[in-house]
Amino acid sequence: MKRSALDRLVSWMGLALAAVMLIAGGLLVFASSFVNAQVADQLSAQKITMPTSDSYSSLSQADQDALAPFAGQPLTNGAQAKAFADHYIQAHMNAASGGKTYEEVSGEYTAMSKDTNADQDELAKLGALRQTLFMGNTLRSMLLTAYAFGTMATVALIAAVVAFVGAVVLAVLAILGLRHARTAEGEALA
Repeated sequence: MKRSALDRLVSWMGLALAAVMLIAGGLLVFASSFVNAQVADQLSAQKITMPTSDSYSSLSQADQDALAPFAGQPLTNGAQAKAFADHYIQAHMNAASGGKTYEEVSGEYTAMSKDTNADQDELAKLGALRQTLFMGNTLRSMLLTAYAFGTMATVALIAAVVAFVGAVVLAVLAILGLRHARTAEGEALA
């Protein structure tokens, strides 16, 4: 086999891979754009406004620091959703329950509701806390799902950039290979 034939074969394969990478990059850009738009649309429809410093001044400094960059903004992206879920809702749930989880409070409620001598006012308070924690966990779950999808959109965009750069590199190498094939016309492989 002649060296020029091998150079052409490898170069054309490189160009084909560059084309595939360009198509993949385009699809990844579309996916990133679509997911980001869906996350923004779904979160915007809820009309949640990120809390301002006056409404979270009682939270820990770490929670305040996580919320501060988004203060007063409409909640429309994954990063905001994560901050709201983990540093506002979770903080308030922990404060209300003394750090107990929904499962722990629900277990206490179930045990207390079976006790015929249980204080009905305490049972009602525990039931309300149980309901609050359930709703808080449900909202956190939805917001953290939006965060996960927003993160996937970011990863898809990064992958698109890598695919485009890879396509350019492969195309340049393929073109150089085709040029080299012309200069190596009579050479045989050793």
